[in-house]
Amino acid sequence: MISEKLLSILGCPACEQRPALTPVKKDEGEYLACEQCGLLYPIRDDIPIMLVDQALRPSKAAESSKPE
Repeated sequence: MISEKLLSILGCPACEQRPALTPVKKDEGEYLACEQCGLLYPIRDDIPIMLVDQALRPSKAAESSKPE
């Protein structure tokens, strides 16, 4: 679980805003969702991976949540 203190200092590296980052649980793991640009940053071992190239883009995030 990511602490509220850590969440309060993180910002999105893609849109360079101080957006609200919200924990999201999907089938394949946990992510932090940027409400500004929609990127989903993976959380591994309770550490958010705040790298744009590791993030799920909004279109990929929508595709991965569709049932097959």
